This record gives sequence, C-alpha cells and structure tokens, in this order.
Amino acid sequence: MMNPDPSIAPPSATDAAAASLEEWLRSRRNVFLLTGAGCSTASGIPDYRAPDGSWKRRPPVTYQAFIEDPRVRQRYWARSTVGWPRVGSAQPNAAHLAIVELQRRSLVSLLLTQNVDGLHDKAGSGDVLDLHGRIDTVRCLVCARIERRPDLQLRLLEANPSWRAVAAQVAPDGDAELEDADTSGFNVPDCRNCGGMLKPDVVFFGENVPGERVRRAYAALEQSDGLLVVGSSLMVYSGFRFARLAHERGCSVAILTQGTTRADSLAALKLDADCVATLPATIARLS
Repeated sequence: MMNPDPSIAPPSATDAAAASLEEWLRSRRNVFLLTGAGCSTASGIPDYRAPDGSWKRRPPVTYQAFIEDPRVRQRYWARSTVGWPRVGSAQPNAAHLAIVELQRRSLVSLLLTQNVDGLHDKAGSGDVLDLHGRIDTVRCLVCARIERRPDLQLRLLEANPSWRAVAAQVAPDGDAELEDADTSGFNVPDCRNCGGMLKPDVVFFGENVPGERVRRAYAALEQSDGLLVVGSSLMVYSGFRFARLAHERGCSVAILTQGTTRADSLAALKLDADCVATLPATIARLS
C-alpha cells in the first residue's frame, strides 16, 4: 500500500463534515430545519447541556413554580435583570448567516428554532417559527398585553436601582448566575395596563407549546424530504418529536451538533461537529 503524499494535507474535521452535509443536502429539495442552543453559543449565549446531554447547570425555573411562588418570581426577574443586557445585545454568528443563505437558495421548507434569542431574525432569516417563543417580549397573564423586554428592563432598574451595579456570569436565555444573592427585596413590576402578573413570552419547562405552532410545524414537515437538526441535543420532547415523526414517515434525518442527541439512532447522517464552522463550509461547497 502506497503512503499518502505528505505534501497534501488531510481533510480537517470541518471539511469532512461539510462534505457529508453537502452530499446530503444535494439530494434534498425541501429541508425542514430545526435549530437549538448550539447555534447561539458563539454569539455569547450559553447552552444548558453538556455534550453527553446532561445539565451543565441547575435546570431552569418551571412554569408552575413561577406562577405559584412570589419568591421564585423575584429570583427569576433579579437574574433576568442582570442577564438580559448580554442577550439583548447578542449578534448573529456565522451559523445564523449560513442558514439565511440556505433559505435564499430555497432549500428550507421551514426554519423552526428552539431558541428564544431572536438571532435568526436579526440575521435576516424569513419565515422563522419560534417554537418556544421570544425572550425579547413579555406578556401579561391577565390581559395578554405585550411589552418589549427592553422597556421592562428600564422599569426593573427603576424599581431596583441598586441592581444596576450587579455583575454575574451569564446563563442561558437571558438569565444570570446569582446563587448567593439575596433577592427577597427585589421589586417585580406589574402589567402597566391591568396590574397583572408579567411573564416572559416563552414556554417554560412544564408549560405546553401552543398547539398552533406545533400544527404549523407538522404541516411543513409533511411537505419536506429531509429534517436537518442544527445545534440541538433534542433532549426536550418538544424538539425530539419532530425527529421521531420524520423518521416514522421515512423522511431522512441529518443531525449537526456537538455531542450526543436523543435522536442519534434515528439519523441517516450524524455529524459531531461545530455548526458555526461546518455550515459556512457547506455553503462554500454548495457554491
């Protein structure tokens, strides 16, 4: 057996992943694209899970705890007050921009994201379905009035001026690590319209995804010839069910993410690679 030419560099892991993804995409015409937290980590927004699918930090607050316990709401909004500026100012990265290019080439039937950061919209993607809502809006649970999160940030700081100087490590989804902070005196603003309880317009753990979003996603998946998962472990059922449905109906599943996912056994193509490097390299190959 001849030795390989030492003057020719072996393909990198990114090149190999991009070549595999390019081949998969070239045989598809209508790809359902599902994105997760791995798309946004390069934009400075941490993810929840380690490569093996386990929690990196304490699981997020549940819907039931938020609704029922005023102390939980105080702690949530105190953490959010500190963490929001980082998320609110985050900018799209190369993965978001590559997805815009996939849409421009009419390869994407629907872009469904589990993320709540709005970065796909900032990048210029069209027809984005935010499965879990958006962190940049807040909803009153009584009158349903919507308030912009930047506007609420001003009210939070006005009601809690001493928190302007608090610094902490940023956590996922506009949160911050404040394990030892006393939040018992934190003042939580009410709805300006009716005085009702305010909640981020996102789906908390223990809360159901609105049925209309699920139905729209299912309808798009039915018309697709492939499901591409980018940057998600699919450990949460709300995302995993789309991989399961695609597999059941014979729709090819490709997964591009670092680490283990819940749907690895369902995938025709599994790429354990960095999506921020691999997606732009795939676009270059498609070009």
